[in-house]
Amino acid sequence: MAAERKVAVVGLGFVGLPLSLAYWQAGAEVFGAEIDENLRSELGRGLTPHLESDDGKSIQEILREALASGRYHLVARAAEATGAADATIITVGVPHRPDGLDLAPLRGALRDVAEAAPRGHLILLRSTVPPGTTRRELLALTASLGRTSGEDLFVAYCPERIAEGRAFHEFRNMPVIVGAFDEISLRRAVELVGFVTKARITTTESVEAAELSKVIENVQRDVNIAIAQELARACEAGGVDVFEVIRLANTHERVHLLEPGPGVGGFCLPLALSYFLPFAEEHGAAAPTLLAARQTNAAVPRLLAERALRHAAELAPDERPRIAVFGLAMKDYSNDARLSPAVDVCDLLQAAGAEVRAVDPAVPQEMPCKGKDPDWAVEGAHVLMLLSRQRELERWLAEPRRLAALHPGALVADVRNWLSGAEALRELGLAYWRI
Repeated sequence: MAAERKVAVVGLGFVGLPLSLAYWQAGAEVFGAEIDENLRSELGRGLTPHLESDDGKSIQEILREALASGRYHLVARAAEATGAADATIITVGVPHRPDGLDLAPLRGALRDVAEAAPRGHLILLRSTVPPGTTRRELLALTASLGRTSGEDLFVAYCPERIAEGRAFHEFRNMPVIVGAFDEISLRRAVELVGFVTKARITTTESVEAAELSKVIENVQRDVNIAIAQELARACEAGGVDVFEVIRLANTHERVHLLEPGPGVGGFCLPLALSYFLPFAEEHGAAAPTLLAARQTNAAVPRLLAERALRHAAELAPDERPRIAVFGLAMKDYSNDARLSPAVDVCDLLQAAGAEVRAVDPAVPQEMPCKGKDPDWAVEGAHVLMLLSRQRELERWLAEPRRLAALHPGALVADVRNWLSGAEALRELGLAYWRI
């Protein structure tokens, strides 16, 4: 292993933390820069809520080993990390505000890195960004500092493609795209990415194409899920099992339908169109299909909330609706509740006057409706909504008799195709609905 490789990773969130540890595992000396003091302090004690693992080790174990090795350093400032390394990877996110994307945090990180980068340094942007960002922000910034990419500084872009929960495996095995404005930067970036990645690396001289490829990958999944949502509505109306339809359709070698669920959450898919539309509008292009798909997925939490409230009103018209919710994460087996449709469902239910009791042992955020005990959540509830899977909750549900604590005639709304059958529920006098 080339232990002399020194890599700075700026931003130690869902992408940056496992990426920095993957470089450490490969033998690099790593300088991880995290501006959030509380997060940096937690990491320094080997603590993170991320649910990643590799070769039987949790990310917490890997982090503690890295810290103890003397080759993994946590610093506050991007400039400090960059000054100590021969290459910097930037994974700072682009927050979404009510008025659009906020590039300010990324711009700040880019300036700190560019100003501190010594001659011959490589700056590799791995954040998901609106197409054109690398050229307009990073390349223009380095030029304003009197630096020329391909001569005394090297600039490249590599879209991140990992799925949460599979980060270590996919950093090594997921095919990667690398784009750069000049041949030397491209070669340097491929070497840096290839230090960890063993899969195919596809290169392009069009950085905008590389940026756009990541955005459209996410948009495509959003559209695919919207197809599944609309198929689910039609199948329910026609009395056909949507999951059986999808299973059969996917036997075709060129078909890959995804499954319906509570909506689309997380920081990637719901916001993908926000990255794409400015590019399309700038060049006078329309995207009605993509807009319609986004609206379809955004509407699902309200549909689910209305279904739960309707059953509660029919079951106990004189009582305040009590809704139990299992799973608050944005997808199964995740601790990430950012833009989670499950949280949206809870918010809509509470806004309608329902008492919501939600449980998710993996999500660390405190919420007004959130508790820790599934027994507390289901006690007397008119509806139990299964919105995202967690293994601890799966173990609890493995004993269906526990659901006898629900209100007689309560509805179990299986939004994630969680339960294998409804026979045990019917024996308990409960109703069952699968999206």
